[in-house]
Amino acid sequence: MESHHTGAANAGRPMLLEGGLDWKQMGFSPSDMEFQKTKEAAAREIAQAFGVPPMLLGIPGDATYANYAEANRAFYRLTVLPLATRVTASVAHWLSELAGDAVELRPDLDQVPALAVERDQQWKRVAEAAFLTDAEKRALLGLPKIADEGE
Repeated sequence: MESHHTGAANAGRPMLLEGGLDWKQMGFSPSDMEFQKTKEAAAREIAQAFGVPPMLLGIPGDATYANYAEANRAFYRLTVLPLATRVTASVAHWLSELAGDAVELRPDLDQVPALAVERDQQWKRVAEAAFLTDAEKRALLGLPKIADEGE
């Protein structure tokens, strides 16, 4: 094997693998590495054009889990929710014209797992606010009034 496939004279000579053997590339040529960098740069630019943080694409780099969680929250807050709000507002407008009454649609932020940390922090702050009544706390959290509560 050494005499047929090593050295400058045998460079580029094909090797026939039999018996279940397969070839695993162990490195990239400089042109392959440059192509990979170009692909990653194009992916980053496309992601930025659509408002997606590049680290959510899984491109290798120095992203830590904390950065990923923050990027995921930013993606929802800055890209997904504004888009969902625009879409629901358009659908609500269309439904309002059909129904003849005002229709209001809005995304349910409690169903977005990426925003759970923010939601937990808000609930904690409101729960610890001793200067607020229970009715005021419910109103701040967007909860309905309790039936036996005074108005």
